[in-house]
Amino acid sequence: MSFLQDLSFFSMGMWSIGAGALGAAALALLLANTDVFLSKSQKATLEYLEDIDLKTLGKEPRTFKAKELWEKNGAVIMAVRRPGCFLCREEAADLSSLKPKLDELGVPLYAVVKEQIRTEVQDFQPYFKGEIFLDEKKKFYGPQRRKMMFMGFIRLGVWYNFFRARNGGFSGNLEGEGFILGGVFVVGSGKQGILLEHREKEFGDKVNPVSVLEAARKIQPQTLATETK
Repeated sequence: MSFLQDLSFFSMGMWSIGAGALGAAALALLLANTDVFLSKSQKATLEYLEDIDLKTLGKEPRTFKAKELWEKNGAVIMAVRRPGCFLCREEAADLSSLKPKLDELGVPLYAVVKEQIRTEVQDFQPYFKGEIFLDEKKKFYGPQRRKMMFMGFIRLGVWYNFFRARNGGFSGNLEGEGFILGGVFVVGSGKQGILLEHREKEFGDKVNPVSVLEAARKIQPQTLATETK
């Protein structure tokens, strides 16, 4: 009887441990799919963005201050999380679909990347219809740089984004750093300010193209802004 009792207690103990582990896993999954543990973003100021150093990607790279991008006509700027990511390529294609309307408004479309690996930027270009620049210090991903690590792969929203992009025909690779989250900015001309700031909260969290276009329509070209003073 002693052996059977010991076996019974052992079985109950193992069941309790298993149930506890299952409960802990369920709780972890639940918390991972809330915003409790997401990195909190800190809004950028115009002064912060203006002072960022960017570099051209041609044969003779030129370093310049980011404010050159929007000084005259404003700009729409995508801070790309990773050029080889199929989710980033999907968002780039969405923004590029706005290019004809942005051209009508006289508002340029740009992107910044945080690294240049082999042909990754070149391979990204078919999805993005604007100029691309290098942000070596990753300042466009700040002021408070945010990361989503492997928790992203157990978020239901991320898996939904995966399937959406795959069904849309997008593919990619695993080259480069992809944990630092990106975003999209619409910046007015001169000192008009930041008209839209979308911070990616998880992999594949795209900006709403309608919101981008609405913000772009508020941009006053610098010549017009000067005349109305």
